[in-house]
Amino acid sequence: MIDNNVNNIDSNNINSDNSVDGGNVTREQMAKLDALREYLKSLGSVAVAFSSGVDSTFLLKVAEDTLGDNVIAVTARSCSFPGRELNEALEFCKKEGIRHFVCESEELSIDGFAQNPKNRCYLCKKELFQKIQKIADENGIAAIVEGSNMDDMGDYRPGLTAVAELGIKSPLRHCNLTKADIRALSRYLNLPTWKKQSFACLSSRFVYGETITEEKLGMVDKAEQLLLDMGFHQVRVRIHGMMARIEIDPSEFAMIMEENNRVKIVSEFKKYGFTYVSLDLMGYRTGSMNEVL
Repeated sequence: MIDNNVNNIDSNNINSDNSVDGGNVTREQMAKLDALREYLKSLGSVAVAFSSGVDSTFLLKVAEDTLGDNVIAVTARSCSFPGRELNEALEFCKKEGIRHFVCESEELSIDGFAQNPKNRCYLCKKELFQKIQKIADENGIAAIVEGSNMDDMGDYRPGLTAVAELGIKSPLRHCNLTKADIRALSRYLNLPTWKKQSFACLSSRFVYGETITEEKLGMVDKAEQLLLDMGFHQVRVRIHGMMARIEIDPSEFAMIMEENNRVKIVSEFKKYGFTYVSLDLMGYRTGSMNEVL
């Protein structure tokens, strides 16, 4: 259904500081939201590559509000995609009444992927979007859209090469939306993901050139789930051989070093298969495995 209540903003509700009553959004951010709606309208119908993350949830919601039934969501199920994320995707689409397709995308079967080359993300994205294209064609959908934003332009992102080659649309980048814009507008639209931690596929936790296995993906998944369950917000567990390198926000360093937490983490990580457990003193940052490139 199209919700007209979020499509029109009364200019009287925009304050002198450029924020909009009812949410911490600016005139510029509202203009970007309007531009996004207009761009989506121009596409006619879209298949959204939906991971249940901050960006793709925002994109899917705006697409639904703008295009109604001319929107489908496609989520890939694989061993590098945690079950919690898939469940959130299923629940969101059910709640919103969006047609949702789950495709099997087992990256480890892609030639060369398991060896974790520098273009690993390219191999994965190319295979995934080809499967989404098939689903879109079968359902009469004109365009495929994905949720990369302007902040993604500052890191090594070989997956964007596949996006360009296959003609996949990137509406958030097209409308110059940053991560901060997306979080602010997600809050404005009452999306629970506005404060959700950033996430990338579990394969990104491996050092380039280190073989990716289903067993090690499972180790990383369980380790990160433990930290999330313990109350840590933004986490990564990078894997180096059989050593875990934990990245968390520096503000939570004191929490992880509390005796009970430290002992629990080490004990559980060793049960998962890790030999050593370390804390990265630089803290959480995106793309830390790219620092060696």
